[in-house]
Amino acid sequence: MAEKKGNKLKETTTNKIKQVVQKILKANQVVLFTGAGISTESGIPDYRSQGGIWDKFQPIFFDNFMSKKKARIQYWEQRLDMEKGLKHAKPNKGHKSIARLYEMGFLTSVITQNIDGLHQASGIPSDKIIELHGNTRRVRCMSCKRLISWEETMVMIKAGARAPECNCGGYYKPDTISFGQAMPEKETRKAAVLSAKSDVFIVVGSTLLVQPAALMPEYARNAGAFLVIINLSSTPYDCLSHVLIRDKAGKILEKITQGVEKNLT
Repeated sequence: MAEKKGNKLKETTTNKIKQVVQKILKANQVVLFTGAGISTESGIPDYRSQGGIWDKFQPIFFDNFMSKKKARIQYWEQRLDMEKGLKHAKPNKGHKSIARLYEMGFLTSVITQNIDGLHQASGIPSDKIIELHGNTRRVRCMSCKRLISWEETMVMIKAGARAPECNCGGYYKPDTISFGQAMPEKETRKAAVLSAKSDVFIVVGSTLLVQPAALMPEYARNAGAFLVIINLSSTPYDCLSHVLIRDKAGKILEKITQGVEKNLT
């Protein structure tokens, strides 16, 4: 009985993948929305699950970072600890499958909640990626807004700066959104417009709980897009999706990409 049920589930997933492939082939605008669930397969822990980043660290709120040197030092200590995993992370088959869809001309844009830069590393041009929560490989001065690389920051840290500061006197901080920090208006607005213009909107590896990022699939669905959700756990938008697949991101994205490729030969 268990084997029969397993075969039926496999058949259902296969049919869902075929349905997604056909929608992609006919679409004019395909948008991918990615969350931490795609990067966990590259060895990067997510934020909210047991054993995740906030299970290990107490978040430093933006106001505390800006007002207290002790908080800035603690923030940078946490960031250096995170680097142990980030520096070895490579794009997995999920990232590579998305990049392949772009290479074949079937991907308009990637909207991501992730800050790891793995979509860029997979080969997708930066101007095709909207990073709603920033990118931890960049570091920004909170005063003059100057951007420097992570490598430049490491030189300062190795020279003894426990909380690096800019020549202007401002505080350097990874170019990511902290708790209590305003979302980037330009990126959020652009993501909303792209979502509403999409024919196919595919959510991968996101619980869709963090606002306003989680509104993007709603904008897409309300505008008539075909909504696909690929995630291991439930989301508030499951009931609105046209296709819902409970499985690992890399495995399903690879099969979708292979299905698209087969239709081109």
